[in-house]
Amino acid sequence: MDIAYTPATELAVRIRRGDLSPVDVVEYFLDRIERRDDEINAYVTVCDEKARTAAEAAERALLAGEEIGPLHGVPVAVKDLTNVAGVPTTFGSKLFADFVPEEDDIVVERLKDAGAIVIGKTNTPEFGRKPMTTNLLHGATANPWDPTRTAGGSSGGSAAALAAGLTPLATGGDAAGSLRVPASACGTASIMADFGRVPMESRPDGFVNTHPYTFSGSMARSVEDAALMLDVIGGPSDGDPFSLPERDDSYLGVTRRGVDHLDVAYSPDLGICEVSATVEGVVEEAVDDLGRAGASVDRIDGVFEEWETLHDALEVLLQDRYLGMYDNFVRDHDIDILDRREDVTEEVVSRVEKSLELDALDVRRAERVRTEAYDAMREVFADYDLLVAPTLGMFPFEKDTQPSEIGGVPIDPLHGWALTWPINLTGNPVVAVPAGFAEGLPVGLQIVGRWRDDETVVSAAAAYERVRPWEGSYPAD
Repeated sequence: MDIAYTPATELAVRIRRGDLSPVDVVEYFLDRIERRDDEINAYVTVCDEKARTAAEAAERALLAGEEIGPLHGVPVAVKDLTNVAGVPTTFGSKLFADFVPEEDDIVVERLKDAGAIVIGKTNTPEFGRKPMTTNLLHGATANPWDPTRTAGGSSGGSAAALAAGLTPLATGGDAAGSLRVPASACGTASIMADFGRVPMESRPDGFVNTHPYTFSGSMARSVEDAALMLDVIGGPSDGDPFSLPERDDSYLGVTRRGVDHLDVAYSPDLGICEVSATVEGVVEEAVDDLGRAGASVDRIDGVFEEWETLHDALEVLLQDRYLGMYDNFVRDHDIDILDRREDVTEEVVSRVEKSLELDALDVRRAERVRTEAYDAMREVFADYDLLVAPTLGMFPFEKDTQPSEIGGVPIDPLHGWALTWPINLTGNPVVAVPAGFAEGLPVGLQIVGRWRDDETVVSAAAAYERVRPWEGSYPAD
């Protein structure tokens, strides 16, 4: 049975029909993880016994003719910033190496209720701090297309597990590109639906996820699979103050729509980012295919005006967020990051130290810049239904390194090579899909929509996938 790259939608149907056993499916993926993950390091915890027990229960439910959920028996990997009851959540940090939560986060709860089986926890940089997946506790996650290169981050373990055929579905989150960066680097798909569509119930601060806009999302090898997962994890929750009401239709249903009525703006660099000529060439071919699918596509000069001012606003908001995290750790866990700096990555220490120097005026000024960015996006969507752009400005680089330039132009080593983070300032829905491949490595495209119009983004991404399919484009074992 070779099901490593079988779509989750197909696995769910075959399990429901009795063509596949949940026990056999889970055992297959556990065996594949054991054989393949030493090189990739996508997983930090494999829930072998828990997964086997859940699979046996799923098998009994099928034999008994019980009512089952849409993901019954389908394995899912969970990013190690998300709690699974009885399984370590380390946040990629030595400080939490022994932390085991007692309750599931709401996303995991909904996945389990739909019948999905948690097969393991995936690697992330410490507290999701950077767009490369490496930390002092678990090491670096490799890109399955070239294990010497980065898988991106912060949901890099999830994306690498998908690309390597180590899971059919995975969870991720995104505050500056953490769903989209690894999707681009690994040749997979991710969906950031309307803000509030997937509740997070963050505690002790239920309002933190606007600083900047932070999304919980679905990750898969296809838009259709990610849409199926989004239907499961999305929906209202009174534990999230930003939670949206129930939708009338499903995301999986909107994947059947076309794009022949849509006006699309293509920005090759958002006006502020460096993009390599090779990456731009691959993305332009993908944009041409979007036009061939029926959309009307115009190239626009830019969206934003100045990289440094916009990025400074992002940094202030992230520092403000980390100040709250620092205080929470002291209050709730008796852990002072600055007293344990030998156990913490330099990037986290630096952000915490800078956060202690912030004042309220710094944050208000950042919010004014953010408002200007929001208005710039509104101007685009006054004339267009969608905005498309590259996800990354360069190919995945060597793991355990940081880039310093693109095409000879110096860049910021953390965010200067990604075109993702401005969208977290504005909060627009966005889907990341593969644009194609060059030099044996994936190139990504992001499709952005108006506020509260994520269904158009999902439907357009699925229509694009039909004219430019990447099914079958997987790394060699």
